Amino acid sequence: MIEQDRSTRTLAVDIGGSGIKVMVLDAEGIPQTERSRLETPQPPKPEPVLEAIASLAGGQGEFDRVSVGFPGVVCHGITKTAANLDPSWIDFDLATTLKDRLGKPVRVANDADIQGLGAIAGTGVELVVTLGTGFGSALFVDGMLVPNLELGHHPFRKGETYEQQLGRLALDTVGAKRWNRRLEKAIICLQNLFSLDHLYIGGGNNKKIMFELPPKVKIVPNVSGLLGGIALWRD
Repeated sequence: MIEQDRSTRTLAVDIGGSGIKVMVLDAEGIPQTERSRLETPQPPKPEPVLEAIASLAGGQGEFDRVSVGFPGVVCHGITKTAANLDPSWIDFDLATTLKDRLGKPVRVANDADIQGLGAIAGTGVELVVTLGTGFGSALFVDGMLVPNLELGHHPFRKGETYEQQLGRLALDTVGAKRWNRRLEKAIICLQNLFSLDHLYIGGGNNKKIMFELPPKVKIVPNVSGLLGGIALWRD
């Protein structure tokens, strides 16, 4: 394991259904470079996505290790689901493959989990949801992650899941007004379901929110999905 000191630099990678983002952080999680982004290759299979990450990494200067946020269930660096990418990601050893590609140690986690690690206060029951291509989620109790929640694929309303009702396809299909009404209902449902102390809303579509958020609910910037990457190296 790399020694934890102030000179250690982490390349934080956020893989999304529409974009791939990278940034270098210092040992305290403070950005050392500007965020770089490329459109997610289509079809979003492993090899072109890895090529995009390597290309972005090449423009970020020196780094010692890599943290990756992936839109699906991740177990020991292996991606188990990929609803918004490609089926070829299922049971793909992303950590080892990217380590071989970049020549640096790599740790991988669910992207919403990483966004949560970059946003939460660490006290009480806190839920992070991401509104993007899909509907990501991460639940924390006193700062500890409840693993593999995948709330987006749970039933929400009218026989559909949160992702089916609030993902990007739904937004494009029903329009912003109806999508916002659905989101208001979802917030109430989630607050009651988990007795939340805080709810954080991230993802690219949080800018589409047109109603006043209730108390204890706030929007978090997308950069949290990169800033939280440093937490993967806190043993």
